[in-house]
Amino acid sequence: MFDNRPSVAIIIVTYNSKDEIGLCLESLVGHTEPFPTTITVVDNASFDGTADFVRQGWPGVQVIDAGGNLGFSRANNIGIRATKSDYVLLLNPDTVSPPGAIQTLVRGLAAQPDAAIGGARMLNERGFPELSWGPPLGPWNDLKQKLLSNLYQRKIRRYVRQIDKLSRQAREVAWVSGACMVIRRPDLEAVGLLDERFFMYTEDVDLCMQMRQRGRTILYVANAEVLHHRGRSAARNPVTDLKRRKSQVAYYDKHLPRWAGLFRLYLKLTRKPYAD
Repeated sequence: MFDNRPSVAIIIVTYNSKDEIGLCLESLVGHTEPFPTTITVVDNASFDGTADFVRQGWPGVQVIDAGGNLGFSRANNIGIRATKSDYVLLLNPDTVSPPGAIQTLVRGLAAQPDAAIGGARMLNERGFPELSWGPPLGPWNDLKQKLLSNLYQRKIRRYVRQIDKLSRQAREVAWVSGACMVIRRPDLEAVGLLDERFFMYTEDVDLCMQMRQRGRTILYVANAEVLHHRGRSAARNPVTDLKRRKSQVAYYDKHLPRWAGLFRLYLKLTRKPYAD
């Protein structure tokens, strides 16, 4: 019998994620009907036994040893190339997907033929929405986004209400978070997958920018809600801040070359290293 249901390949990149990956997989395995789904974990040389933990607990999940800590983009590309599907879902190991969340996200993207990527409404452990979307990156937008984020994190009532209201509005946006991002595979292959110059951070914004440059749109699917225990895995990496700044510099070099020099100058003046 011909099966016209879209297939989904879920790719999860892990790095010392043993404490988080269990809840993530429990929320996924057997809970993605009616979509034919595969789950692939690409492990970036974890030393806490993440890969063996997954193999033993979830034999139906494909586990690929990356052979080293290759970063988010490169490891995701390994998983993407090892799978076949209509849609690719990039998911962080420190997420939990409530019943129906993945299906809602995939259907939201499928309903918009001109859209290449869909992102979920991310909620932290206390149920507050995250800023998992935003405007195009650039000096002024970066400043406004950082200011808004700081005010929100300080729980200033006006901004808490503002973010909550915005987080409930499905719409086209400039980018969505790679912590939970579904992508049409033909669009992903058209741009050559994720740009491996981005070891960690900003690769999701870059991917969205590449799609928009091709005339495709990015969707924020507000009714697809996913819990995110933000940064638990990344926090174990002592060079996280350096990797973030290196990715920001790479983004400016690629998309905003006229501002790249000033951005480097700003990092030097504020004594924030951006190179090893």
